[in-house]
Amino acid sequence: MARFAYTKPQFQDLAQQALDAARKAGASDAQAEISEGQGMSVSVRNGQMENVEHNRDKSLSITAYDGRRRGHASTSDFSPEAIARTARAAFDIARFTAEDDCAGLPEPELLAIGRKPPELSLYHPWELTPQAAARLALRAENAAFAVDKRIANSEGASVSAQESHFVLANTRGFCDGYASSSHSLSCAPIAGRGDDMQRDYWWTAECDPADLTRPEAVGRYAAERALSRLKARRLSTRKCPVLFESPLASGLIGSFSHAISGGALYRQASFLLDSLGQQVWPDHVDLLEDPFIPKRRGSSPFDGEGVATQARKLVDCGVVQGYLLSTYSARKLGMRTTGNAGGAHNLLLQSRLTEPGDDLRAMLRKLGTGLFAIELIGHGINYVTGDYSRGVMGFWVEGGEIRYPVHEITIAGNLRDMLRNVVAVGADARTYGSKTTGSLLIDGMTVGGAG
Repeated sequence: MARFAYTKPQFQDLAQQALDAARKAGASDAQAEISEGQGMSVSVRNGQMENVEHNRDKSLSITAYDGRRRGHASTSDFSPEAIARTARAAFDIARFTAEDDCAGLPEPELLAIGRKPPELSLYHPWELTPQAAARLALRAENAAFAVDKRIANSEGASVSAQESHFVLANTRGFCDGYASSSHSLSCAPIAGRGDDMQRDYWWTAECDPADLTRPEAVGRYAAERALSRLKARRLSTRKCPVLFESPLASGLIGSFSHAISGGALYRQASFLLDSLGQQVWPDHVDLLEDPFIPKRRGSSPFDGEGVATQARKLVDCGVVQGYLLSTYSARKLGMRTTGNAGGAHNLLLQSRLTEPGDDLRAMLRKLGTGLFAIELIGHGINYVTGDYSRGVMGFWVEGGEIRYPVHEITIAGNLRDMLRNVVAVGADARTYGSKTTGSLLIDGMTVGGAG
């Protein structure tokens, strides 16, 4: 795969051209972001190559300010003429928008200027041909087929290799950027025949291809998961504890981070309004934000506005210590940006009760009798009220042992109650995007089934 068409210094020069053009158009302040990305995705199915996709894109965006008015425009043409037209378009939009007292660039002292960035090791290009990618995907799929003769079909296996870089600059002296990469391999086998067919999948995703799980391990585990779901039953309606597998637990962290984000808070569209300093989780739970973990997708020395990031505790002993704020949302709330324009950075959920041996088997023993959820269906979350209702597939557990798979059921509750009722967090931690957590045991949820 060819490397980038532009260097970082070239991007910095283009960013300065964009800022100069915005000033010339009449902008009082401006921000420019320039990015370039490329990659390849290859998929196979039933032993044959199915798709090969190459992607390459580039973009230059300009945000122009006319006092407290803001306009935005973008282009994929990096010529001086196109940059000038884009800057003029951004300023023209700003001139005709309403004034907003909260609009504007971050305060200069908050920007990551003159600070030595930590070594985050985010860029690891993968020298991969389509043929080599297909071989990796076939290794995963073949390993899935070899597990059991009941694995007779497949939704396929895929390999993706992506890389990009960007530069962000503004008229207050900030100009920096970096390159990053994201690579993955996944497999989705189908088990069974006729009326009893189930699919499941597994994947591995890393910045560095050397850290990816071996294709054979991904394929075997995906097949074992699909097989375990055969002969699934329905449950009668009941109230019981629910153990969320770690991928699903990361979704609950995402729901919490959404609820404490500035946009939801200032719009009053969150069930966690005025939660700062309040007990939201049980007192054994901490939630850390760390932007400086090497090789993590959520790592960055600055946010989407150039504000320096920082490691902190979002939750300490269950008490909310901070929100996720951009410059704009912070001003709307009468607060100060937390360096979270663009989202949270590497959230890590921990429990002070977790022991090193609290793997999934131990968590099933803590569950005792209840539901072990491994897949959620639908998007039944009301972030204003916290009401939560999702379709679920998983396993019924008795005496800490899995008894049989279950499907065609729902789980329901309220996110505020669910967070407060976290009984345990497993030591089986995995990272999904920018969130790291083990399995999560929540007491007292309603399971809706037959009757």
